[in-house]
Amino acid sequence: MSLAPTPASIEARERPAGERFGVASPPLGPFLAGIGGTPLVPLRRVAAAELKPGVELWAKLEGANPGGSVKDRAALNMVLEAERSGRLRPGMTILDASSGNTGIAYGMIGAARGYAVKLCLPANANRERRALLAAYGVDVVLTDPLEGSDGAILRARALAAADPSLVYLDQYRNPANWGAHVRSTGPEIWAALGPRLTHFVAGLGTTGTFMGVSRALRQVHPSVRCISVQPDGPFHGLEGLKHMASSIVPPIYDPGLADEALSAPTEESLRLLHRLGRSEGILVGPSAAAALWGAIEVGRRLDSGVIVTIFPDGADRYLSDAHLFQPVGGGAALPRTGREG
Repeated sequence: MSLAPTPASIEARERPAGERFGVASPPLGPFLAGIGGTPLVPLRRVAAAELKPGVELWAKLEGANPGGSVKDRAALNMVLEAERSGRLRPGMTILDASSGNTGIAYGMIGAARGYAVKLCLPANANRERRALLAAYGVDVVLTDPLEGSDGAILRARALAAADPSLVYLDQYRNPANWGAHVRSTGPEIWAALGPRLTHFVAGLGTTGTFMGVSRALRQVHPSVRCISVQPDGPFHGLEGLKHMASSIVPPIYDPGLADEALSAPTEESLRLLHRLGRSEGILVGPSAAAALWGAIEVGRRLDSGVIVTIFPDGADRYLSDAHLFQPVGGGAALPRTGREG
C-alpha cells in the first residue's frame, strides 16, 4: 500500500479509532486502537503578552497516547506495515535504535502483538526510560553516551547485519514512520481546524512527525507554512531532537519540505517549559518546549494566524532530570547532553 498522501487520506472528519492505521491482522484490540486521536488544545496564556490578539497557538498533546508519546503512532504503523509485507511474523524479534520513546512504544506494541523487542539505547538514557523498557521486557543494548542516538544507530545496523533473524524496522529510514502522520496526525489537525490553519511547527528528531504532517497538510492546504525546529548546536539539552549538521541525517528527512528552519536555544526553550506548566497547567518534555519556542517565534511576526505545534510527550519521562524542573537563569549552567532521536 502506498504511503503517499492522497485526497482520500485527508478527510474533513477524523477516522474512527480502529481505522487510523489501516487493516490489521489480527485486528487491533481496544488498547492499541486508542493510539492517535490526541487532544488539540489552544494555548491562551503562555504567550499572551508576546502575540497580537489575532494570533492563535494550538498544541497536539501526544503524551495522551497509550504509550505516552507521539512515537506510538510511528511504531504502530511500522509494525503493521512489516506485518502486511510478511517481514514480521509471530515469534520474531523487532530491532531498532532509539533514545527511548520509540523503544517504549515498540515494547508496548510488541507485548500486545506477540513480539520480542531488542533496542539499542544510549547509556545516558534516564531512569524513567530504562524502567519502562524493563517493565515491557525489552532487551536493551546500551551504547556510548557520547555518541548519542548516532551510536545507537550504528550498533543496530551491526546487529542487523550479524543476525538476519532480527527484524530491523529502522525508524530513521522507514517511510512508515512519516506515513503514520499522513494516516493520523495530519488528518486530525485538519479535522479540527480546517482552512483556518496557517502555520505548522514541529521539532526534528527522526523527522517523521514533521515530514508526515507537513505532507498531509500540504495535500489539502497548499498555502500552509511548515517550519521545522532543531537545536542550535551539537551539545544541547533538548532531549529527542537532532542537530542535523553534526548528526547522522535520517534518510527519511527532506529539508526541502520546510518553508523555514529554526534553531532553538536550550535555555530559552526550558524557560518556556516552566512557563507552560505554570500558565496552562501542561507539563511537557524538552522537545515540546523547543517546539513551543519555535511556534512563539513564528507568532511574533504575525498580525493574525493559526499556528499548530506538536508536544511529543509529557513531563513524566523526565522527572529524574531534576534540572529541567528548576527555574532557569541565575544559577548553575544547564547540562548539555546532546541526547537525540
